[in-house]
Amino acid sequence: MIPMSEEYVLKLLRQNKRMDGRNLLDYREIKIETGVIPKAEGSALVQLGNTKVLVGIKMEIATPFPDMPDEGILIVNAEFAPIANPEFEPGPPGEEATETARLVDRLIRESKMIDTSKLVIQEGEKVWGVFVDIHILNDEGNLLDASAIGAVAALYNTKIPKYENDEVIRGEYAGNLPVRYKPVMITMAKIGDKYILDPNYLEEEVASTKLSVGIRDDDVICAVQKRGSGTIKFSELEGLIDLAIQKSKEIRSLL
Repeated sequence: MIPMSEEYVLKLLRQNKRMDGRNLLDYREIKIETGVIPKAEGSALVQLGNTKVLVGIKMEIATPFPDMPDEGILIVNAEFAPIANPEFEPGPPGEEATETARLVDRLIRESKMIDTSKLVIQEGEKVWGVFVDIHILNDEGNLLDASAIGAVAALYNTKIPKYENDEVIRGEYAGNLPVRYKPVMITMAKIGDKYILDPNYLEEEVASTKLSVGIRDDDVICAVQKRGSGTIKFSELEGLIDLAIQKSKEIRSLL
């Protein structure tokens, strides 16, 4: 039996309506505040409706990956604390946290958002590492898009600390992080035969599948992920990608 709250979502969608009054292809209100963590090299607080995400950036000296000796490194982590949703378990990151971190990492990495060649201190030996920490403060749906917005906003807010005599000098900066693009993640959910943008928590519970598309400023697609057991017709895919590109421009204008 479908719970009453989920049945209400389905009933409204059959009438092309949503429980919060939005159109099917509307996002909830987005609020972005940067520089919210004074001791971090960069930070952002994002509210997507009632979904709330905090992102902090830490710059550390690191050893480059063996196959990329002339590039800095990027590490993304996500923490889904039980305060955000009672279904989140304390302890090591769960499957959803790991997937969110992986997809945000892919968005940033594959879009070439950061010019990692400019993070080299000594090729093959010493580079800057960019560590992105995503903290979910409240889960009301679409954590991926909120996390991606927060990560991109925080990276644009990031400064590189001074590095002198083999020592990182916190609180003093050598310049801004070399960023080139503002990639955006757009998530669409399929419920019955309807597609909606930015699903809230209850809509996600009813959705058979979700499609997330990462898009760069020049409309280059840099990440695609389908989740859930439902199907998406190939004939629908082109239209969904066009929709994602269109909506990405709206979201990017806020960053």
